[in-house]
Amino acid sequence: MHASALIAMGTNMPFEGVSGPALLASAISAMREAGFKLRAASGVWRTTAWPAGADQADYHNAVVAIDAQGLTPQALYAALRAIELQFGRTRRERWEPRTLDLDIVAMEGHVGAFGDIVLPHPRFHERAFVLAPLAEAAPDWRHPANGRTAAELLAVLAAEGYRRVGDLSLSG
Repeated sequence: MHASALIAMGTNMPFEGVSGPALLASAISAMREAGFKLRAASGVWRTTAWPAGADQADYHNAVVAIDAQGLTPQALYAALRAIELQFGRTRRERWEPRTLDLDIVAMEGHVGAFGDIVLPHPRFHERAFVLAPLAEAAPDWRHPANGRTAAELLAVLAAEGYRRVGDLSLSG
């Protein structure tokens, strides 16, 4: 596989009448239009809002693996942020509802701090809504610091409130 990046996707608000799994599929189309080659995708997972007790709608989450050959973490972040903006994403407060959230979970060959970006994502191992789809999209991936797979990291969480609800198509 070419140098890859793992991108966590999430949504719990509609944008222009599209929501949930359909919005995630539209985001994949936008990623392709931006020039990204998608290598793998998880299914769609429905999860309770984070943090626990947040008074907002459930999320639909997925993880995709993309070819990131030649990209710096900063360039990838900027491209993902531009896609979020296409989907009406605003950033006013932490953990607010969102039309689309695209986070770099990990990027092959990049470990540590890259400006404001830390790779792998410093808190993904605490979040079932990232680990469950990550285990599906990249079952052989291992955390560079502790060597554990996403499935092994998920197994140690006392997490509830997530379930697979469908497939996320890479076609199109």
